[in-house]
Amino acid sequence: MYRIDRTRALVQTTDFFTPIVDDPFAYGQIAAANALSDVYAMGGRPLTALNLMGMPTEFVPPRAIHMILCGGAAKIKQAKCVLIGGHTIRSPEPIYGLAVTGMVSPRRLLTNAKARAGDVLVLTKPLGTGIITTGIKRGLASRSAERKVIAIMTKLNSVGPELAEKGLLRAAIDVTGFGLLGHLSAMCRASGVGAEITAASVPVIDAEVFELITAGCIPGGSRDNLAFAAKFTEWGGATSAQKDLLTDAQTSGGLLLSVPRRNLDAVLKRLKRHQASCAAIIGRIVASSRPKVRVTA
Repeated sequence: MYRIDRTRALVQTTDFFTPIVDDPFAYGQIAAANALSDVYAMGGRPLTALNLMGMPTEFVPPRAIHMILCGGAAKIKQAKCVLIGGHTIRSPEPIYGLAVTGMVSPRRLLTNAKARAGDVLVLTKPLGTGIITTGIKRGLASRSAERKVIAIMTKLNSVGPELAEKGLLRAAIDVTGFGLLGHLSAMCRASGVGAEITAASVPVIDAEVFELITAGCIPGGSRDNLAFAAKFTEWGGATSAQKDLLTDAQTSGGLLLSVPRRNLDAVLKRLKRHQASCAAIIGRIVASSRPKVRVTA
C-alpha cells in the first residue's frame, strides 16, 4: 500500500500461475480473478491491470494464447478495471496472471491485523479448489465438479470494498495457497488473538471433494500446509478428511472476514446482495496469548 495523501492510497499486487484447468478461457478468468482478489481483500477498488504471460509457443497454439488473454480481459472488465498493457516471454511452462493497481482510503484499509476476541468468522467461498483441480489433472474429477470449481474460482471477491467502506469489518484476508488454516493463523498472529472453528460449518464445493481426498487427490502444497498446521492447531476430533479440506491450497478462494457481532446481519445481507458463493459462519476469534486455532468436529 502506498499512501498518496490523507484520503487516497494505492494498493499494488501481482499474482500468476500455471494452468489448473484445460479450458484456456477459464484459465485466463481464474488467473485474473485471483490476482484482483488481493486488492479486494484490502478493501480497495481495482483501477488498472497489466498482463504477465510466459508461453512455450512451440506447444501452445496462438488460438489458445488468445483465449487465455480474452478470459483475463473479461474479468478485468467485469471488475471495472482497465487493462493498460503487459509483457510476454517464452517460457518452458505456460504462466499467466496480472499486476494490479487499486485505490483505497487509508482510513478504511483492511488488513489481517485487527481481529478482536468475540468477532465472528465468515467465509465467502467454499473450499476444495486444490483437491478438485488435482482430480481434473488426474482425470478423476467429474464434469459436474469441474464446472462447479470453475464457477467458484472465476467469481470476483468484489464485495470487499463495500464492506470496508461501510466500516463493517475489523479484519479480512483472502484464502489462497496456504489454505484456510494457514491464512487464519496469519490473521491470529498479526492480531494477537486465537480462533475457534467448527469443521462441519466450513462449506465444501461438492461432496465429491471427499471422494477425491480418499483417492489421494491432494496437492503437494496442501500436504505441506497440513504439516505446518500441526504447529498451531488443536484438532479436537476433526476427521482426516476434514483436516485435508481445511489445509487445502486454494486458488482464487474467498474472503475470510473478522466481523464484529453487531455488524454480522449487515455483512450477511451485503454478501447475499453481491451473490457471494456462500456466507458461512465458521467460527469466532478468541482471546489467546498464542495464535492457536482450535478445530472442533
